[in-house]
Amino acid sequence: MEIKSNLANIVQWCISNKAKLAGKVVHARIFRLAIFSDTFISNHLIELYSKCDDIGTAYNVFAKIPDRNIFSWNAILAAYCKTSNLQHACRLFLQMPERNTVSLNTIISTMVRSGYERQALDTYDSVMLDGVKPSHITLATVFSACSALLDADCGRRNHGLVVKFGLDGNIYVVNALLCMYAKCGLNGDAVRVFGDIPEPNEVTFTTMMGGLAQTNQVKEASEMFRLMLRKGIRIDSVSLSSILGVCAKGGFGEVEIGSCDHSHGFSTNALGKQIHTLSVKLGFERDLHLNNSMLDMYAKIGDMDSAEKVFVNLNQHSVVSWNIMIAGYGNRCNSEKAVEYFQIMQCDGYEPDDVTYINMLAACVKSGDVKAGRQIFDCMPCPSLTSWNAILSCYNQNADHKEAVKLFRKMQFQSQHPDRTTLAIILSSCAELGLIEAGKQVHAASQKFGFYDDVYVASSLINVYSKCGKMELSRFVFSKLPELDVVCWNSMIAGFSINSLEQDALSFFKQMRQFGFFPSEFSFATIVSSCAKLSSLFQGQQIHAQIIKDGYVDDIFVGSSLIEMYFKCGDVGGAKCFFDMMPSKNTVTWNEMIHGYAQNGCGDEAVCLYKDMISSGEKPDDITFVAVLTACSHSALVDEGVEIFNSILQKFGVVPKLDHYTCIIDCLSRAGRFHEVEVILDTMPSKDDAVIWEVVLSSCRIHANLSLAKRAAEQLYRLDPQNSASYVLLANMYSSLGRWDDAQVVRDLMTDNQVRKDPGYSRSVHE
Repeated sequence: MEIKSNLANIVQWCISNKAKLAGKVVHARIFRLAIFSDTFISNHLIELYSKCDDIGTAYNVFAKIPDRNIFSWNAILAAYCKTSNLQHACRLFLQMPERNTVSLNTIISTMVRSGYERQALDTYDSVMLDGVKPSHITLATVFSACSALLDADCGRRNHGLVVKFGLDGNIYVVNALLCMYAKCGLNGDAVRVFGDIPEPNEVTFTTMMGGLAQTNQVKEASEMFRLMLRKGIRIDSVSLSSILGVCAKGGFGEVEIGSCDHSHGFSTNALGKQIHTLSVKLGFERDLHLNNSMLDMYAKIGDMDSAEKVFVNLNQHSVVSWNIMIAGYGNRCNSEKAVEYFQIMQCDGYEPDDVTYINMLAACVKSGDVKAGRQIFDCMPCPSLTSWNAILSCYNQNADHKEAVKLFRKMQFQSQHPDRTTLAIILSSCAELGLIEAGKQVHAASQKFGFYDDVYVASSLINVYSKCGKMELSRFVFSKLPELDVVCWNSMIAGFSINSLEQDALSFFKQMRQFGFFPSEFSFATIVSSCAKLSSLFQGQQIHAQIIKDGYVDDIFVGSSLIEMYFKCGDVGGAKCFFDMMPSKNTVTWNEMIHGYAQNGCGDEAVCLYKDMISSGEKPDDITFVAVLTACSHSALVDEGVEIFNSILQKFGVVPKLDHYTCIIDCLSRAGRFHEVEVILDTMPSKDDAVIWEVVLSSCRIHANLSLAKRAAEQLYRLDPQNSASYVLLANMYSSLGRWDDAQVVRDLMTDNQVRKDPGYSRSVHE
């Protein structure tokens, strides 16, 4: 008996020191003494070999035990679970003649670690039916599984067991419970649990901060950190990382750590810097995980100067550190700096991972640097689906739709299956190019890959067919959806509007509301535009009333559509009244108002509004200048037009575009100021635009300026020889002056060039 006890003690020593060789010597001694059948010693040997990762020998010992007990089974089960050999572990668990709490904890914790949370919960439920009592470890593991699955119902049921078995005072269990509620977004339940904890620790506070930040309750999360400081709870690097994550989200106004008084608060950036200082004070300046959290905080609030300083002073970097810096510069639309960091990273011997490439692609997308984005993508050894989507999005956003379609085909040849995002991006490109056949092929691909009832993909398909003029196909896609959302309805309404089917758009809008869908800003903006096209003031006013009722009257884009509607219906007063009441305006709103005045012959009002826009601090854009110059042209405000045209470059530093030249030439030509017109024609950068010369020729006929008319006609013959307008205008001009021979020469030239006169065309479009 004493020998057995001594040998058991020696085996225990071998276990503690992972002394496998010494353990084998003892094992041989046990075998020689013929006491290998002793269950107690054999259980120790199983534990020894398990700890030394010799699962085969451990199982051989187990297999030779004549009288196995629950400890034998638990020992070999733990051995298989330690090596994550889940298949064998589950088989052993099912073969066990009896199970206890240890068996249950061993198997479900391994399942959760291996990502089999649902199977862990099923196993737990079945063992609980056998009458096994859960321990604090059991319930903590169950809550961990519920967190991963976001299964709040299961979590709540087991919350009751926590109370039943008196474990609501166990900090290990309540922290896991708290984490479950926080992960499930049930912060109300989490706060109630937190309030009942007599002595919360750093894990408790960190969990609460993370949960509150997750649901954007960043002010409450920051207050939780302050409470942690006041209670004197130990601050560790995980707590600091958590509060830095809160700072990265921002948006909670002003807070100051360690103070209840908000009247002397600091900005989000200042709070982050305070945490930075605190981390140094507590001696965590060499903690890589915490430093990465610091980098992430500075990068996400856009303070890349501070991020640079932290990065440079790091005693060591990781791929995560580089990825954060690349993403930070990407978010600032600085692709050059992102590329620089990407190159230095590789020079320093760090291998980019998938996140690195995705961050680089995102940086190029946001900066509009398609070339750099493609170079990064082509460097990727095996692009992930996210990477494919990023580069496709890059081409799509930069209007290089042909290359997007081409790359999508390449993606298919490489057997990379698309997801709903891929399909939506490529369908958008097909829509912009009007590629009906390509759209149909993508439609077939969406069916093949199981997206036949995806509303996101369906909306994109409706958009393609609508833009290609195939509303019957749009209706077909819409009708086949088992469930609809407001985006699908919006796509259909927009499609009808695109194809000038305004009554159908109004009918669908009415049906959408009858089916219980609430119109969005886009719905209202589109349907108001349809009312404008129909010049239906009554229907427009009805929609306006609904917009007020639904609370979208302050939306800038809805408001711009309403202004357009009132102007197109001839209600200038209604447009002005609504514009004056708008609480906020942007460039689009001002432009719509100026353009509306121009179209309704209110030139003086348009110019005054333009000046008001400048005075308000709103910066005019290209469309603003076109609108106000058009107003000047239509209302014979020539001097005002010239002054505004000259200010485009002189005052605003914007190089005038072709549309601006067309407007000012039209303005001057209508007034017969042809000397100034010729100066502009001689100095403008591009003279190869047929519209400008048509404008000049039309005005020359009205003012009988024959020499400039001939010059304009010659330019039109060169630029657009088959356009009958230039021949007809010049011939009519000669006829009106009684120069019949010259008129005949022009008509003969028209015949020689086989130019057909457009039906019904006899006068200028400017009259």
